[in-house]
Amino acid sequence: MFNWLFPRKQARLEPECRWIVSLDQMSITVTDASGQAKSVSKGDLSGALIETNSSGPWGADLWWLLFGYDDRVACTFPQGATGEAEAIDYLISLPAFDHEEMIRAMQSTDNAVFPVWRRKT
Repeated sequence: MFNWLFPRKQARLEPECRWIVSLDQMSITVTDASGQAKSVSKGDLSGALIETNSSGPWGADLWWLLFGYDDRVACTFPQGATGEAEAIDYLISLPAFDHEEMIRAMQSTDNAVFPVWRRKT
């Protein structure tokens, strides 16, 4: 009767929410659904891209890939991961982050790759 007074919590994506992304002063850490953790130090972060695929809405169809100093994938997390908002806020604050490319990625339903940030050398 008074549902408008108590809005429901936003539904969380399963199993994507089982991935946990955390940030501290020095690094970004991703713990996957099986409990395996990988991280990249913020100082070593060399690039970020978004990879989309056509598995939605049943599969995890948008992934963030973070690259380390050696230009290899250091850690990844799906859209809907727990803690993703803080990680994305950090990434979009990086100098020369490509917001338009991120918007394109968010609209994509195809198998595609969208480079959104690269450290200037």
